[in-house]
Amino acid sequence: MTPLARLLALPVRGYRLIFSPWVGFHCRYQPTCSAYALEALQKHGGVRGAWLAARRIGRCHPLGGTGYDPVPGRDAPEPEVTDRQP
Repeated sequence: MTPLARLLALPVRGYRLIFSPWVGFHCRYQPTCSAYALEALQKHGGVRGAWLAARRIGRCHPLGGTGYDPVPGRDAPEPEVTDRQP
């Protein structure tokens, strides 16, 4: 993980440690947004990983989709989110 990605991962890890148990585990997507953010930062570094995480959090609203939404690979195009449950 790049130094910037490590720095950006700190608030995500803090959220998972402190707030996530209180909020509950009712996520619309699999993997959860915090797991997605950590994986995106690890795979893509600070800038692109933060952008992918912000886009994912922006899609997490009542009118958004649901289902499996993995972090795209480094060279792969970004996947379309499906509304189907696996």
